[in-house]
Amino acid sequence: MILTAFLKTLGQIGDRAFRRVLFLGVGLSVLLLAAIYAAIFFLIGWLVPDSFTLPWIGEVNWVDEILSGASFLLMIVMSVFLMVPVASAFTGIFLDDVAEAVEARHYPTLPPVAPIPVFDQIRDSLGFLGVVLAVNLVALVLYFFVGPFAPFLFWAVNGFLLGREYFQMAAMRRLGRQGARDLRSRHGATIFLAGLLMAVPLSLPLVNLVIPILGAAVFTHLVNRLIAARPAAA
Repeated sequence: MILTAFLKTLGQIGDRAFRRVLFLGVGLSVLLLAAIYAAIFFLIGWLVPDSFTLPWIGEVNWVDEILSGASFLLMIVMSVFLMVPVASAFTGIFLDDVAEAVEARHYPTLPPVAPIPVFDQIRDSLGFLGVVLAVNLVALVLYFFVGPFAPFLFWAVNGFLLGREYFQMAAMRRLGRQGARDLRSRHGATIFLAGLLMAVPLSLPLVNLVIPILGAAVFTHLVNRLIAARPAAA
């Protein structure tokens, strides 16, 4: 089911409506990362003096240039962690547009849905974003203790968080808040695996730019397939 949803998502990249949302999401991701990079660059220039003197070495006047250059590499590494909250924030912004494009092509017989109120979208997105940031700050400390298993912890934690969030937001369009929770509680393992499908490529620089939008499409497929399967499972 998850693989089918992923392959259908890849097959829809050429659609005009889907491509528009994808490019917009990538563009905003790049702008956000560039803004953070600019802030770090400015902070380095403000904190590091043009030159200073070290014992036995003498005057040093090239540290700020080295740190400024290294900040680009730092941003590449940081993008691995930054794209998780970016993906979380993008659910409320882009999920409706992505879901409409997916359903228009693959589920044209579905009835239209009432749009989620903007206040509810903002509230849910900020709530999920807060959870993602808090859990990842705790996990950041744990990474130092698990050594080579740190990537697996990163994928597991964020696979769970993103799977929960994307599924909840996608299911709410069709089932409402409580109905989405009920469906999520019955398919926890499937949702977690789909979340891993997002979390693993989110750790790959550049590739991670397209994952929030592709993830929204995958979970739209997943939700509609699980809803359609409910009578057969009953």
